[in-house]
Amino acid sequence: MAEISAQLVKELREKSGAGMMDCKKALAATNGDLEGAVDWLRKQGLAQASKKAGRVAAEGLVGVAVQGGRGVLVEVNSETDFVARNDKFQDFVTKASEIALKTGDDVEALKAAPFPGTSKSVQDYLTELVATIGENIQIRRAKSLSVNPGVVASYVHSAIAPGRGKIGVLVALESTGDAAKLAELGKQLAMHVAAANPQSVSVATLDPASVARERAILVEQAKQSGKPDAVVEKMVEGRLKKFYEDSVLLEQVFVVDGESRVSKVVAEAEKSIGAPIKVVGFARYALGEGIQKAQSDFAAEVAAAAGH
Repeated sequence: MAEISAQLVKELREKSGAGMMDCKKALAATNGDLEGAVDWLRKQGLAQASKKAGRVAAEGLVGVAVQGGRGVLVEVNSETDFVARNDKFQDFVTKASEIALKTGDDVEALKAAPFPGTSKSVQDYLTELVATIGENIQIRRAKSLSVNPGVVASYVHSAIAPGRGKIGVLVALESTGDAAKLAELGKQLAMHVAAANPQSVSVATLDPASVARERAILVEQAKQSGKPDAVVEKMVEGRLKKFYEDSVLLEQVFVVDGESRVSKVVAEAEKSIGAPIKVVGFARYALGEGIQKAQSDFAAEVAAAAGH
């Protein structure tokens, strides 16, 4: 029997898109024949993943997992919403999210981690899933938050099952107060973040480049009024305050009651929780945001198929 080198396995993986263990099996079955191994994988239905890897995957699910003072969001994309409702796909998202509680923000570490109940890595298991389901599936990103003492609360919008949906949010609250009440506040704040989509927790943590860009725009707009510089500056500051109210979590109007500032809601909660509360951070993933979807002209496709 020919020796199966790591380099040969690597070549077969790149050529076929199949998982490492399957590549080893294929090479063993074909006595180290690379092309024969590709054919073997194709016959097993395991060499299709690479052909699907270039297709746009903008559907799928955002998975959420929380354990004590740690929480994580994981976005796993598929090509169609139909596949997102597949039980195997959903199970993969759930398990990947649970694994990410340990691997954190590092997607490559998540892919390399062992997949529960198998001898495969997460990536190798995913490659097999692609071959089985027949669509490009990708782990796009992961984000974790942790706090001690305190809680990380979560919320899933448009959930199709617990911990799986179209928008996932985490909110980290640092406090030594009543954990149950803190968790309830965290969930309400997570619902707010899902709806209001703030850019930062506070004015101080807002991206300076974003503030500078907004200020420059507001200055140009105010100058067009023809008013003196002192008046222009006041106009800019007033409009910048409105920008903060739109962009900063603690400055936003709480969507749950529609009138209180989030900062006031947190301050009021401190009384019942019995300790100071610090909003350490939040994370919000909306499925497919930022992915360029291919636009197709259906009428043109039909005409082309008809030979016109």
